[in-house]
Amino acid sequence: MPDAPVLSVSTGAVRGVTTDGVDRFLGIPYAAPPFGALRYERPQPPAAWDGERDATAFGPTAAQAPYGGGLENYLPTVEIPGEDILTANVWAPGGSGLPVLVFVHGGALTRGSAALDAYDGTTFARHGIVYVSVQYRLGQEGFAVLGDVPQNLGVLDVEAALRWVRTEIVAFGGDPSNITVMGHSAGANVLAAALALPHAKELFDRAILQSGPLVAQPPKKAARMTLEVAKRLGIPASRDAFSHESAAKLVQTQTAIAAGGSPLGGGPTVALAIGGDAVPVNPLDALLAGASRGIPVLIGSTSEEYRLWFVPSGALDRIRRATLTIARLAAGVPARVVRAHRRRRPDAAPGEVLGEIVGDMLLRGPLTRFADSRVGAEAGTWVYEFRWRSPVGGLGAAHGMELGFVFDAIGTPDAIALAGDDAPQRLADAMHSAWVSFVVDGDPGWEAWSPRRPVQAFDADGGHIDYAPRADELAGLPTR
Repeated sequence: MPDAPVLSVSTGAVRGVTTDGVDRFLGIPYAAPPFGALRYERPQPPAAWDGERDATAFGPTAAQAPYGGGLENYLPTVEIPGEDILTANVWAPGGSGLPVLVFVHGGALTRGSAALDAYDGTTFARHGIVYVSVQYRLGQEGFAVLGDVPQNLGVLDVEAALRWVRTEIVAFGGDPSNITVMGHSAGANVLAAALALPHAKELFDRAILQSGPLVAQPPKKAARMTLEVAKRLGIPASRDAFSHESAAKLVQTQTAIAAGGSPLGGGPTVALAIGGDAVPVNPLDALLAGASRGIPVLIGSTSEEYRLWFVPSGALDRIRRATLTIARLAAGVPARVVRAHRRRRPDAAPGEVLGEIVGDMLLRGPLTRFADSRVGAEAGTWVYEFRWRSPVGGLGAAHGMELGFVFDAIGTPDAIALAGDDAPQRLADAMHSAWVSFVVDGDPGWEAWSPRRPVQAFDADGGHIDYAPRADELAGLPTR
């Protein structure tokens, strides 16, 4: 490939490929493979190489199981074998001093990869943005709670990736002083933890958080999955014991445990654990106390997050009024919150009301409190809500539905699986241009958060401002 683009990073030369006028460099190590002697260690620098490294294909993916329970119809899985999983991928449009966007994928900290077609960076690169996607350790490799292992290794991986971007991105034409991070779901959770750190400004300059929790769990609660994995395998919950099990075996066991739960069961999950360097305190507490008030933030959710879990699993139809009441009481949610939902949607089924309350408690309530805490801060905050309802399988405005629009990729198979083949291009134009504007100029183009609580509502009309939507529904939610 004599005309293939070649450039050098600190560890050696990389040879990429040019597609649609954009240079792509894939599978570049930002850290050493976290296996062998480095398993359950903090990310270590990658080894240098001689000659040109082939950077035309994505690197290996973190060990994971395909989605099940109906989700496999909507959420794809890419599995690439190998141990060199801590890699970055760069889409470079050509030029220098360009703004940079770094994307961190979601997947409940157990699934996902940067190799999914939905995360292709070409549409952002066409706007003069250097786009980077990164991979990190998942499941028990990245988030096991073991007494002799650093907590939240997956978060430490992302920190290492962001430091790599600061150091190396100039080689790809990017401006190392103009880096925006973007995370979806678990990726946004990881980035919220980074945003809460005292040294967040060392890692990035702006942040986009899409449908991600802003919290971590106390160590005892976060450890439940690790302890259950150890119990089922008949081994101690220690680094030595877990290191003697294959990554595939840990994934198999973890998946079986998760399959025994339900959207409402509150069983063991993989989660960020409070403690250690990566998540020293609950991120939301640090953010409400003023952490990163100097970093501009774009944050939001979809209006029906819950439907991705409640609809394919059949849980939506199994929830009765009594279930709603029991769940409300267990969570300490006042009856007036249910009445507020009923006023807005009088024909909603009990499962829909419960789903919205769960979404408010996990996402919409905390992000609203976060935005309120930043009124008057030196950096702006912009809030959105994605409301367009997909006709596919009753998903509506479910979790993840906005991704095809944000990436302006509604014609890709991943997006069509969620949104169908007739999604509104006008909405994709509006969302993608807003995200580009935020990355390039630090302003998505709508009114910044203030005591009026402006929310950019994205629907088929392309978007409009609503002031303090759902205020009565959010007002009675418990804050813990």
